[in-house]
Amino acid sequence: MTRVRLSVAQRREELLRAAVEQIEARGVAAVRIADVASALGVSNALVLYHFSTKEKLVAEAFAYAAEDDLAHLRKLLGRRTSALRRLRAAVRWYAPTGQAKGWRLWIEGWAASLREPALREVTRGLDRQWKAGITEVLMEGVAAGEFRCADPAGTAIRLTALLDGLAVQMTAYKGTVARARAQEWVDEALARELGVDRSALTEPKG
Repeated sequence: MTRVRLSVAQRREELLRAAVEQIEARGVAAVRIADVASALGVSNALVLYHFSTKEKLVAEAFAYAAEDDLAHLRKLLGRRTSALRRLRAAVRWYAPTGQAKGWRLWIEGWAASLREPALREVTRGLDRQWKAGITEVLMEGVAAGEFRCADPAGTAIRLTALLDGLAVQMTAYKGTVARARAQEWVDEALARELGVDRSALTEPKG
């Protein structure tokens, strides 16, 4: 079968999608350029032409995988509603009990980034974007008098640390924490950080 000729951008996206799939299936350490090439029926040379090294391919694959989630996060935090409601939606979506990114993929990425500088820069940048978005909405809520939060940046770090930690527990050790219990902990942490009653997270507000 004759392959359709793709533009450079289309080819790169095709390779990145394949890389994400192979990383999810094999793990960062085990995946090879040859695995990505084989999945698409192309040569190793073609993959290397676009990304030059496995490390660069893996780093860009993680950035590609995150883009949809980051876009959705920006959408949630940009809604024309109260800061509390936006925070609640974002935290519940991101939590391992919600519909955010495939946690197995990201746990793989965190582990591999300890040894791969290019991947570490990508994961660090993505983490900063998430925390910056949460911090900004926290500041908006404080300014509007919706809740109290003396240290928005610190709150963003504590919340993401809880969510990431729960994700590791629930992904690596299935059955350790029930989804419902994890959601309770997330709601309790958010309410505590904002100085509001937990019921405020379930009541329809602004």
